[in-house]
Amino acid sequence: MDARRDTKTQGGGGARALVALHVMLAVYSLSSVCAKLAAGFDFMSLGFIACYGGMIALLGFYAIGWQQVIKRLPLTYAYANKAVTVLWGIVWGVLLFQEQVSPLKILGALIVLAGVVLFSLAERDEAAKKDGDAR
Repeated sequence: MDARRDTKTQGGGGARALVALHVMLAVYSLSSVCAKLAAGFDFMSLGFIACYGGMIALLGFYAIGWQQVIKRLPLTYAYANKAVTVLWGIVWGVLLFQEQVSPLKILGALIVLAGVVLFSLAERDEAAKKDGDAR
């Protein structure tokens, strides 16, 4: 299969691929939760090993899922969306570790999200133009 083929012809593109991308990014961000939990245990203790085992399992699942997602989405688009892991970090920090969120953190997260949205809109416009040129 030609890896340079238009991603729309590779099947599964669109909304399903975008949802899968964000599920994979949430899984990726959870691996950092495992790492933070492991930091609370003595090195090489059972808790440490369990948390790091969980982290490795999540990263393995993420790697397989990521590979499937990038078959269906442009790589630049998928990488731009990786920035939303900042938002997941805030969510996990608040829900699991009772971390405080300052107005500046919220502003920063909104700026990151705005950048992802702008990049996605530009990607969509380029794809629409390319489709128009092909006809």
